[in-house]
Amino acid sequence: MNACQPHGALPLASLAANIRSLDASSAIFSANSLPARAMDWARSKLSSASSAGRRAVTAIRGTSKSPKASSGAPHPIPPGKENMPCPINGMFLNSVEADRAREAADALRDMENDPDIVEERRAKDKVPELPLRPQPGPFVPLEVVQGAHRPSAATRAMVERIGGIPRLQQFTEKFYERSFVDPHIDRFIAEHSEPHGRRFAFWIAEKLGCGTPWTEERRTRPRKYMHFGDERMQVSHDRSSAHFAAWYSPKREGHKRGLHFVPEDARVWMRLHFWAARETGLFDEHPDFMDYYMRFIGHFVSVYSSKSPPFTRESARWSADPKNIQRYLEAGNRMTDVLGKDVEEELRKLPAEERIYTGSRAAIPSWPYNQA
Repeated sequence: MNACQPHGALPLASLAANIRSLDASSAIFSANSLPARAMDWARSKLSSASSAGRRAVTAIRGTSKSPKASSGAPHPIPPGKENMPCPINGMFLNSVEADRAREAADALRDMENDPDIVEERRAKDKVPELPLRPQPGPFVPLEVVQGAHRPSAATRAMVERIGGIPRLQQFTEKFYERSFVDPHIDRFIAEHSEPHGRRFAFWIAEKLGCGTPWTEERRTRPRKYMHFGDERMQVSHDRSSAHFAAWYSPKREGHKRGLHFVPEDARVWMRLHFWAARETGLFDEHPDFMDYYMRFIGHFVSVYSSKSPPFTRESARWSADPKNIQRYLEAGNRMTDVLGKDVEEELRKLPAEERIYTGSRAAIPSWPYNQA
């Protein structure tokens, strides 16, 4: 069996039937009605957005239990403030509520337009699998084009060598096992019953050139809903809406609900992530995979903050020291050396060469994009 082929993969006919059953599968939220003024507002806000962003907003429709929403009667608004409909459900809101709703919609749109997420949305148009050929050498370059990661024959060969999707899933299942008992990370995970580890392994495999297992699996998922205030909204099964759902997880403290990920969130996440990779033998047995995967993660955490990638190598070092693990466990699975710390002070503690992050488009890019 091809190591990149997931176990229990659905036959194409079954996939097609499931795909047809998911009408409007690209919609982020759906219901039945949206006032015309809300559509006009959304279109005006998105006049310069990409076609993918416009399609996502065109698909926004909302329902409400509120009689005011169905009648179209506006809420009281301070003098001089124009009545503005919520970009998510079309209700007329007061200025504070409208600002928060606009921020949420803007954040979701920005995430949807991230180059890597746009590429994931287009995965159905890609060649199912890259050709497998021997790795040219011990160093596999991280290829990023116009901000989006690109797999290669070498990355696919690397996945084959480590044992394919089954081996990746051992690692991702261990990662979620650790995440569920970490009080900081677990608050972003609304439900433990979802097959998080399997889906994460599919995503990694797809990003490294092993066909489109993540894309095909997410098309067959049942309809999923989340709540934004009193509104129930259907969520598309892509990475942007998964992040949005994490920001609004009901486990988060009320005053933090809706806030984006910050560097300390990324640091805890990366430490647990690399710890799980070491526990399952991936890093020790496959140093070439470790080298590439650290750079891979360093690229993808940049979607949250440019201050997160510099901590990638520090997070990998942390996971290699048994004393760090022991202190973490004794503190009740809390990373007291990360939480609540000033990010600028923490950056100054890093080796000088690790503090610099230029992004992938710089003329002379820094790690993880430099080819050395």
